[in-house]
Amino acid sequence: MFEMRNTLEELEIKNKPIQIAVVGIGKMGRSLVDRLLAMKGMRPSLIVNRHIEKAYKALVYLGIKEEDIVKVYEASDFERALAENKYAITDDFAVAISSPSIQAVVEATGNPQYGAQVAYQTIKNKKHIIMLNVECDSVVGPSLYKLAQENGVVYTGAAGDEPAAIIELAEYALGLGFDLVACGKGKNNPKDIHATNESLREKAREKDLCEKSLTSFVDATNTMIELNAVGNALGFKPDVFGCHGITADIKDLADKLKLKEEGGLLSSFNTLDYVHGIAPGVYVVIRARSKEEADTLKYLGMGQGPNYILYRPFHLCSLETPVSIYKAVVKKEASLAPYKGQVCDTVAHAKCDMKAGDLLHGIGSDYVYGSLTSHEDAMERDLLPIALITSGTKLKVDVKKDQLITYDMVDLEVDELITKLRFKQDGKSV
Repeated sequence: MFEMRNTLEELEIKNKPIQIAVVGIGKMGRSLVDRLLAMKGMRPSLIVNRHIEKAYKALVYLGIKEEDIVKVYEASDFERALAENKYAITDDFAVAISSPSIQAVVEATGNPQYGAQVAYQTIKNKKHIIMLNVECDSVVGPSLYKLAQENGVVYTGAAGDEPAAIIELAEYALGLGFDLVACGKGKNNPKDIHATNESLREKAREKDLCEKSLTSFVDATNTMIELNAVGNALGFKPDVFGCHGITADIKDLADKLKLKEEGGLLSSFNTLDYVHGIAPGVYVVIRARSKEEADTLKYLGMGQGPNYILYRPFHLCSLETPVSIYKAVVKKEASLAPYKGQVCDTVAHAKCDMKAGDLLHGIGSDYVYGSLTSHEDAMERDLLPIALITSGTKLKVDVKKDQLITYDMVDLEVDELITKLRFKQDGKSV
């Protein structure tokens, strides 16, 4: 981190900060902009939001003077604003990707349908893309990652989100030559797969979150999607459909995540799971290879083995995203990417009884929730990834509460980019 700080200070001194466009100014986007404003060597020069007044109010709230905020409609407008040291806002992400000055785009909307468009166009315009949109990454990340490689830019998840925090621990363990056998995250909220926007309205208001976002956390869809991203990076899969979701503290977690024949609950290693009782932390499980290694880990107070927990007790969400921006622009490295392809899928269940013709509404709605499974299982059973549900996805048949939804049960919007990318990725015909 000293290297990052020193490099950014040099960029500041030379008046050559990294120019960043942030797409989406919800809670995470606003928090990121606040962090960037406090840092040297990085500048959130352009804010993209479909409701441009929200972008304006966010910048004012963060302390930017009204006279220093400029609405722009084309890249040339933005370049003039930048030359005058102003902060630009727009409702058209084409301004960001067509600007010669913008070096990196952060997609922070959480909308997979829109996020796919932003990521695709950003990459095609030879700019680095940082995905604070794990929802999109979970379903078409492998396609976007491949496209980025072909275009010589970085496609990366965002540091501070649980997936990248898990990968940080995994890289540490693997770099030291440990056997990595399992990993996962804590779940913040009690799980309620049938949670609705209405039931969480007051709590969402208290947390300054939109209701759909909080609903996706509580019904565990977001947890599944985050583990999905980790699986696609490491090649790990859930031990059982939907994960075990055990309750444990950090002292007994290693004992519970042993194989069944060792007295634990796992059928196999290289697995993903979530845990009630260790949030907001993340963990990886390592396994001793030798007696000497086991003796040293015991001596260091890491437990009795054969499994040991490496634990990070926090993640700072968008406050850490500047790390990924720096790594992408300066180091040309990703914090997290689907290196192993589509290893897992987060597939959709009906949250209630529905009729043919009903819209599904997608992640965080009152109509569907997601469960994690292997990609092989999803393909074999033709299960529908929840992040592939777009605003116009309709049921073709009646479904029952908790029923898994398959491709043949829905009319997908086949002209949407996210649908085309996923069908091509899976070798399906549109």
